[in-house]
Amino acid sequence: MKCGIYLKILLCCSLLLCNRLHSQKKSKNSNLVFVDKQGVLRWTKDKTEASFFGVNYTVPFAYGYRSHKALGKDIKKAIEEDIYHLSRLGLDAFRVHIWDTEISDSLGNLLVNEHLDLFDYLLQQLELRNIKIIITPIAFWGNGYPERDEKTIGFSSVYGKDQSVVKEVAIKAQENYLQQILNHQNPYTKSAYKDDPNIIAVEINNEPHHSGPKEKTTEYVNRLAAAIRSTGWTKPVFYNISESPWYSDAIAKANVEGHSFQWYPTGLVAGHEQKGNFLPNVDQYIIPFDSIPAFRTKAKMVYEFDAADILQSCMYPAIARTYRKAGFQWCTQFAYDPMATAYANTEYQTHYLNLAYTPSKAISLLIASKVFHRIPRLKNYGTYPSDTLFDVFRVSYKNSLSEMNSGEEFYYSNSTNTKPVNISKLNHIAGVGNSPVVQYGGTGAYFLDKLADGKWRLEVMPDVIHIRDPFERASPKKEVTRIQWEKQKMQISIPDLGANFSVQLLNDGSHNATPGRINRDGSNEFDISPGAYLLTAKEVPFDSIATINTAGTRTDEFVAPQPYSKELFISHTPYTEISSGKPFIISAKVAGLDASDKISLEMRAIPRWRTIPLRKKSAGEYIAEIPADAVTPGILNYRIIVQKVNNEYYVFPGNHKGDPYAWDNANNDTWQTIIADDKSGLEIFNTDTDRANLIQYNPDWRNNTFRFVPSDKTSQLATTITAKNLTDKQVMGWQFYFGDKLKGRQSELSSFTTLVIRGRAENNITAKIAMIANDALCFSANITAGSEWQDIKIPFSSLQLDSCLLLPRPYPGFLPLWFRADATGNFNLQNAEKLQVVCYGDGKPADLEIASAWLEK
Repeated sequence: MKCGIYLKILLCCSLLLCNRLHSQKKSKNSNLVFVDKQGVLRWTKDKTEASFFGVNYTVPFAYGYRSHKALGKDIKKAIEEDIYHLSRLGLDAFRVHIWDTEISDSLGNLLVNEHLDLFDYLLQQLELRNIKIIITPIAFWGNGYPERDEKTIGFSSVYGKDQSVVKEVAIKAQENYLQQILNHQNPYTKSAYKDDPNIIAVEINNEPHHSGPKEKTTEYVNRLAAAIRSTGWTKPVFYNISESPWYSDAIAKANVEGHSFQWYPTGLVAGHEQKGNFLPNVDQYIIPFDSIPAFRTKAKMVYEFDAADILQSCMYPAIARTYRKAGFQWCTQFAYDPMATAYANTEYQTHYLNLAYTPSKAISLLIASKVFHRIPRLKNYGTYPSDTLFDVFRVSYKNSLSEMNSGEEFYYSNSTNTKPVNISKLNHIAGVGNSPVVQYGGTGAYFLDKLADGKWRLEVMPDVIHIRDPFERASPKKEVTRIQWEKQKMQISIPDLGANFSVQLLNDGSHNATPGRINRDGSNEFDISPGAYLLTAKEVPFDSIATINTAGTRTDEFVAPQPYSKELFISHTPYTEISSGKPFIISAKVAGLDASDKISLEMRAIPRWRTIPLRKKSAGEYIAEIPADAVTPGILNYRIIVQKVNNEYYVFPGNHKGDPYAWDNANNDTWQTIIADDKSGLEIFNTDTDRANLIQYNPDWRNNTFRFVPSDKTSQLATTITAKNLTDKQVMGWQFYFGDKLKGRQSELSSFTTLVIRGRAENNITAKIAMIANDALCFSANITAGSEWQDIKIPFSSLQLDSCLLLPRPYPGFLPLWFRADATGNFNLQNAEKLQVVCYGDGKPADLEIASAWLEK
């Protein structure tokens, strides 16, 4: 009898096990992707390699949530609008570290609240746009940044990042939380997270900091992976390996299908816009874990990357190219700015990316996505600058340009002279500025998509004017970028449309057709406001197309922000020095100017004051030419005055209101430029004025320091390196971008012959002084400074081609520190833009002080 019972029990268990295995096999077969035995992420349906490119986006949580609440925004509508823009950029990947501290308690129980509801809604919106998802359920940290953390009851707020990976009670809470969140039923998609086909993988946590025995690290990862799989999860599981590289072998042993990496090649939080050519910083991504056998069979994803503190639009495609060379198949930028707060860049001041507010960067991200999907994994295109042209792509630092030019697609992040390779086959165009296909007077992005022969959809974003440095300390009260809705002239030259096409507004619901205005030369030019339009060739009849979809977009869809402010604002950076006796152009960014306003530059110069009208060069940019007879050696002071029709005056700098010529107007603010005579030197660095923009490299902050101390001159500081243990390999250094200081004296640059360094040193420290060109060629000379202050002269003829430090230091720290361009040449001051100082030693204590650097003729 007992034997029969045991047999029945055994049979039932066997059936349950078979059913479970069958269910798991069926589930695996229904997953969109899988990782093969070689560590390659593949589509389940046809076994081809898969690749995904997109962004992080945080609005359901933390500051993203609070900032929208503070502005009175409908958060679900804001999510819809932002996700529309992501789809407009052709992105197909989304990742975010979920702020578990906002949706869990101390035991790891899931809290169903507004944050979770908004995240559920976000997942549905992503699915509607065919954007795939990797969720990172555990973030470990508080929800405050950039504000203070709120008091929450989540397990992360109890244990923190370091204790969470070693403390048993914290690990149990994480196991419980992972099981509950993956079993959570999304009311919008009608699927549990574990079953949602749009969620293709999970990354267990965000940037773990491991400590203690390595075997405990492996055990921790395995326990959390097992908790995930206990829900019936059969999709890939990823775990971060780059944040704790010393534990890489322990992490690689864990039972996961892939590993995650990050990249901040230009550092983080510079506090200002970084200038110069940073393409060398993204030339290589060297993974040091390939020697670990277990690692070689794992898929690789990038959970976060960005070229922080940079507005240039040439970086993202180069990053995507390098990531493909390193074998990555998932790549998500951190982080896309919500449209509601991008006017002030308050979410993460070191990052700035939004289609409306940074159109050139956004189009470069579109191009980067194309790079990531098009070029083969592991393909090597060489070393900069030879890798700036690859496949159908081009990146150019000098033009701040990314470009894709294939048979059917033509994209450019800035004005370009490149002609489409086959204009008659074009189906998709997107850009900023001018090209041989589109001439546009505005500064926003635009998109042209072919719907059918003779029919194109045009989408035009509002003008954008950068009025402040977006990477400085941020505030919701501090507007950094102005949106401006104005009519601008556009000219489109597409053979499929011909010269006399009609322009039909789609997004206001009226669909009234208005023909383009034909110029005498036969070109088709028309005035255009922000919106979505149907362009129809003359011989093609109109029809109802409002519900037609193209690339996941309804043809009548359009989303753009209104201006945060319409207040008059003028932004201007004066030349530090100007050559005497030659006319020059003063340029200013102007926002909020009415058509009836008069704007002029008042110049205080010998022999007399004079007023010069400013004229509009492009949307938001006004210029005035200073005549040669006013450019005499000395100091030029000037201000810009705006006079309105009611005789109200606004005077800049300072935005002073009131009649500047009234007897009791005490405002005397002006901009100032030094006018140099033909014998003057040219200062390229001064510690007093330039130290805030110095980029430092110090790998040993415990023993070595940077300081700013008095020099031998009254009121003159010096940049000081104090080191205890420098060698030929353990170095310190700093870098300064001086390219802007040369702009006012371009006509004289060929006459300068010598670099002069004002400095001193103890213990005869050896320093390499380098001048880095805008094509990344580095030219250097070694100096040995004595203990007395001296002017150390370095003739340009002594500068030799050399390697340079990659500064800011790319993160993670295992990435290359030195770079040498794949090119040759001679030093040319016309191309120089960075001064770099690198200190070596013999292991003894040493000091190096540099007060200033200048050029002599």
